[in-house]
Amino acid sequence: MAKKSVANLTASDLSGKRVLVRADFNVPLDDAGNITDDTRIRAALPTIKDLASKGAKVILCSHFGRPKGKVVDSMRLTPVAARLSESLGQTVTKTDDCIGEGVQAAVAAMADGDVILLENVRFHAGEEANDPEFAQQLAAVADVYVNDAFGTAHRAHGSTAGVTAYLSPNVAGLLIEKELQFLKSAVDEPVRPLAAIVGGSKVSSKITVIEALLGKVDKLFLGGGMIFTFYKSRGISVGGSLVEDDKLDLARELTALAEKNGVELILPTDVVVADKFDKDANTQTVSIDAIPDGWMGLDIGPDSIKAFQAALGDCKTVIWNGPMGVFEFPKFEAGTRGVAETLGSLTPGGCTTIIGGGDSVAAVEQFGLAEQMSHISTGGGASLELLEGKELPGIAALDNA
Repeated sequence: MAKKSVANLTASDLSGKRVLVRADFNVPLDDAGNITDDTRIRAALPTIKDLASKGAKVILCSHFGRPKGKVVDSMRLTPVAARLSESLGQTVTKTDDCIGEGVQAAVAAMADGDVILLENVRFHAGEEANDPEFAQQLAAVADVYVNDAFGTAHRAHGSTAGVTAYLSPNVAGLLIEKELQFLKSAVDEPVRPLAAIVGGSKVSSKITVIEALLGKVDKLFLGGGMIFTFYKSRGISVGGSLVEDDKLDLARELTALAEKNGVELILPTDVVVADKFDKDANTQTVSIDAIPDGWMGLDIGPDSIKAFQAALGDCKTVIWNGPMGVFEFPKFEAGTRGVAETLGSLTPGGCTTIIGGGDSVAAVEQFGLAEQMSHISTGGGASLELLEGKELPGIAALDNA
């Protein structure tokens, strides 16, 4: 069901209104407390600016880390408020709590177009428990609710779902609207051929998404550590590579499902192997059926990269989730880089290229290729669950268009 969004609200709907915005400001910090990657902050700016320009009083809230219902000083949102102030060119005051009298006083002092940031919602156990009393207190200072935190949309928490019982309207922010537009349309109404590239170390963490995609895609490419479980299930010796022995039958079932559904299942034919899991390990490139005993596969090989590139050439929609190898080590980054470069080259020709969250996002950012993709999802688990066809509580709670 399509959801109402900030774009549907006019200045007359918002002028003078107190708008509670759930954002995702769970950004990485270094040991000195400096933000090392402000992607999530930048992703929230269009919604914040839109609301402020329409005369709303913008009340931002977010989680940060996992304080488990207690106040942890290192998890305060102080650095986020400073970065928001810089990015917006206006002072963003941070409150000392997310509920209570201090918050009420801060909101009462706001002028139209002002922006404030509430303290970490997870300092209260009621957030993750979706406690109605906590949600009601959080909602008490606002009139309207906007959810723009796609990364936590798969959680039914106080600030992502509970508050909607006490506010109206409840709408999607511009970021969530874009996520739904790309991810949902890619699987529900794709321009074909539709391909999915699934990587990562374990089959177990991607079972449901692979099963769901096998009912939708024309081609499925597999990479990363999970391929060795598939190879072992076919009787191929994989040396010391990562294998989930309890998932061998599942790998056979998924292979059979691909065949039954007429999906082209494409696995690597060669791999880069190492004598140990180390950035300085000795390496060699071997055919998939020639992995030496004791050596482990840590990336897909050059022949596989060429084969993947050729098979992706005619695709009109591509979704990628999970790296092809241990791209954090330069010796094992070529497979992931190759896929990223291929997708980047397909975009100008009219192919919709979607990076579906997680480590694939980190990879395209690391390789400087993010700008070449049609869409980069800000959700990890939320992206996967949407691709699986699951209903996300944070989205379900919003008003239908």
